[in-house]
Amino acid sequence: MGYSQWSDDAYKFLKKSRAGASADDIFTNNRARQASARMLPTGLKYRESRDSPEHPESLAVAVFLDETGSMGRIPEVLVREKLGALMNTLIGHGIADPQILFGGIGDHHSDSFPLQVGQFESGTAELDQWLTELYLEGNGGGQQRESYSLAWLVAARHTSCDCFEKRGQKGFLFTIGDEAAWDVLQAGALRHLLGYSEASDLADAQLLEEAQRAFHVFHIHVNEGGYRNNPSILGYWKKLLGERLIVLDDYNAIAETIATAVALVHGVDLQDIVAGFDAATARTVQHALAPVQQGLTTTKRPGGFWSGIFKL
Repeated sequence: MGYSQWSDDAYKFLKKSRAGASADDIFTNNRARQASARMLPTGLKYRESRDSPEHPESLAVAVFLDETGSMGRIPEVLVREKLGALMNTLIGHGIADPQILFGGIGDHHSDSFPLQVGQFESGTAELDQWLTELYLEGNGGGQQRESYSLAWLVAARHTSCDCFEKRGQKGFLFTIGDEAAWDVLQAGALRHLLGYSEASDLADAQLLEEAQRAFHVFHIHVNEGGYRNNPSILGYWKKLLGERLIVLDDYNAIAETIATAVALVHGVDLQDIVAGFDAATARTVQHALAPVQQGLTTTKRPGGFWSGIFKL
């Protein structure tokens, strides 16, 4: 997947065409209260990110969005306003061939569709298609936990990416939400959701370690609403991810934050990146990514990639 091209003009046309549209007009599966069959994980084998003549240096970037409760605002703001900021910031700072996979995460204990998985894409229409095909279920279990580790499972066991397999270059995985993850994915849930004929319980730390083999793994905690600065939730993520926990105070800056994190790991200076944002967005992104910047060493590998904790 990911053979088509990004067009900023095409995205501007899509934005204009949706002026006045409701969320359910955009995310049409909301009205059916049913996830897209193409995004259901049952029988999932691999989502592929491949090089092509159009994209000879493909870079896999997986973005899993919390589709419970108020977090449904984030897919909407990406569709309406910020998909262009995501792609243009990446391309404008040396990531010539980004391939983005959008997915949805809920609660495997309480939701009907706790995992939705798109494809890695580069083109405007295709990226928009997978984003708008998400079903924003809007439930969640109310226990301060969601099933973010399902995204780690997909990345670890159900992706095949040329950036890593051909060049030894890790992709990127972002989960986004405002709660902690469940510490265990039960075998029964794995059989039900993914159709595994055999399964055993999987711990969050185990799945994270597997995903980190081929991906730089981040979690963006949306630091708004009732879970703002929640010590239990933030403590969970800091213990697992350290400086790879990104605490974001304004969800409207989600696209710029993702793209800036990728560019930072690829050796671009933070100030150079945020110089292209408006002042409020620049402040938000700088604050959110200060721990990431501090965690990066000042020693670079040839070609501008950071070494140290973010080993390629």
